[in-house]
Amino acid sequence: MADDSRPDEGQNPEDEFRDMLRDILSGKSSIDPGQLAGAAGLPNDPASVAALMNQLQGALRAGGGDGGINWDIALQQGQERAAAGAQSTTPAQRAELEQAFHIAALWLDDVISVAELTVEPRLMTRKEWVTATMPLWSQLAEPVATSISDSLTSVLSEQAPEELKGMLAGASQMMRSLGGTLFAMQLGQVVGQLSSEVVSGGDIGIPLFGDQQAALLPQNVAEFGEGLDVPMDQVQIYLAVRELAHARLFRHSRWLRLHMITSITEFAHGISIDTSRLESLAEGFDPSNPEELRDAMVNGSLIPPKTDAQLAALDRLETMLALVEGWVDVVTVEATSRLPRADAINETVKRRRASGGPAESAFATLVGLELRPRRLREAAAMWQAVTDAVGNEARDGLWAHPDILPTSADLDDPQALVARLTSTAKGEAPVLDEVDQALEDLLRDDNPDRPHEA
Repeated sequence: MADDSRPDEGQNPEDEFRDMLRDILSGKSSIDPGQLAGAAGLPNDPASVAALMNQLQGALRAGGGDGGINWDIALQQGQERAAAGAQSTTPAQRAELEQAFHIAALWLDDVISVAELTVEPRLMTRKEWVTATMPLWSQLAEPVATSISDSLTSVLSEQAPEELKGMLAGASQMMRSLGGTLFAMQLGQVVGQLSSEVVSGGDIGIPLFGDQQAALLPQNVAEFGEGLDVPMDQVQIYLAVRELAHARLFRHSRWLRLHMITSITEFAHGISIDTSRLESLAEGFDPSNPEELRDAMVNGSLIPPKTDAQLAALDRLETMLALVEGWVDVVTVEATSRLPRADAINETVKRRRASGGPAESAFATLVGLELRPRRLREAAAMWQAVTDAVGNEARDGLWAHPDILPTSADLDDPQALVARLTSTAKGEAPVLDEVDQALEDLLRDDNPDRPHEA
């Protein structure tokens, strides 16, 4: 009896490649599907293996498409991961957190000159958080995912045995689709895990929602408060203040979210893949041990050291993240001054932010971008110095336009910024730095009629 699993003579490379993969997915190959599940970052249990097989078979049925990445897979993986161990919000929790948001809004009005939100804050489950934020995570990860998928396809085609090269070259779109599927599943697992670590929409620092939305995750807020020896209502109010401050800042400075997301995506587009590392993996690749390939994808070893241009872009991005987080820190401390245990909660927030969670670290290695600002302490000190010198309204006015926002140099020397703002507040001529003074002197020399300062 003829072996129906063998490809027909004259079969095109894409069909031949599809048949080979179907053998793997149907168990006719020596490759263990459980090992493929491990390569996708899934637990080696029957349900996870079945999910992986369904996703990869779906990629095959789609015929490879245009080789793009189906981010719906990331969403599905993230939702399933988030649903594991999730708890529903009780009516009592909902009432307590809605009251916390109400109090937070009143207290913030006393310390910031930033308009209130016109959209009601939300209480989200972990699954709802994944659903709401996955579009942005996908946007941030897509440049790296595409680069890895394309590079992997190219290297495997070049390193394949001679008898397979033609088949792999002819099935490049399908290979990209399958590579993208594995990456998307990885991202979904990371975001799903992240949903159990964050307490709010602004917890990561970047604006995950639109500029009007504030949100808390009741289950995670409750877990955050466990073991603090602080009354839960104080924890809820403190976290509500932080979240509202973050959301109101991005509503006030409508340019800020686009500016930040554009900076991140531009940085990600500049990431290249270390093909020499991929080539060495391909040369010794053991199909029965795909875990090695997965490790390379998630430990950051495929992403080479940053270029000078990337380092400069990263410095600008870190400064922006630090300015946002530092401002939120300062206004939160002021707004929560009447909470008896605010200092204890603040210290916990700082320790938690400094270390980050495992899922956040996984995202950093997967995409090559660390989202925790290194200069947060300096930014908070600068905002406090500005507040002390010129008050809340002048401080918040610096968010009106990117051209007047403090810079990295202002973090280095906040007193120079304070001197400029103080002079402006008094109606005096602005204090010029060396560059501005040189420009002023040049303009004065070119224009003899321009009055000289006394």
